Amino acid sequence: SSMDENSTGSLICSEDEIVEQDLVSGIAFSKDEAKITLLGVPDRPGTSAAIFGSLGDASINVDMIVQSRTSGDGKPATDLSFTVGRADLDRAVKLMEEIKRELDIEEVTFDESVVKVSVVGVGMRTNSGVAQRMFETLADLNINIQTITTSEIKVSVLIDEKFIELAVRALHSAFGLDVA
Repeated sequence: SSMDENSTGSLICSEDEIVEQDLVSGIAFSKDEAKITLLGVPDRPGTSAAIFGSLGDASINVDMIVQSRTSGDGKPATDLSFTVGRADLDRAVKLMEEIKRELDIEEVTFDESVVKVSVVGVGMRTNSGVAQRMFETLADLNINIQTITTSEIKVSVLIDEKFIELAVRALHSAFGLDVA
């Protein structure tokens, strides 16, 4: 710090020094998850803005979002899944039922028996294979992945809540985090 001689301040280092950090530094999980899926969402500009705008206006935070294009009766459509906190599920579903009519969405479904499990690490930015190892570890335990999201330093999956302890322990072992 240039303001205080007794303070350590910021450490400036090259990216190579950061890359040397552990590939995966931790496994995180959240039990406060509920998944909402909108099936047959018309594929046109403004649809996502209307959906997530209504949730934002209601102060409902959305976490994971996954959209996939579907082929149906010739009209372009998508399926859209996202997660909200369990406490917000009833309000969010009610809003989505209203949006369903307005936007001509085919179906609204939800699941509150899901959890999010994440593999986190700065070293993931420059190394490949983390997602593969995570997915293989869960597959070996016959744990189905419902949703996947990624960032530069995190891979998150949504799984059935009954597998949370098994998944977290197995991922700790797979990434060598259970060694003292």
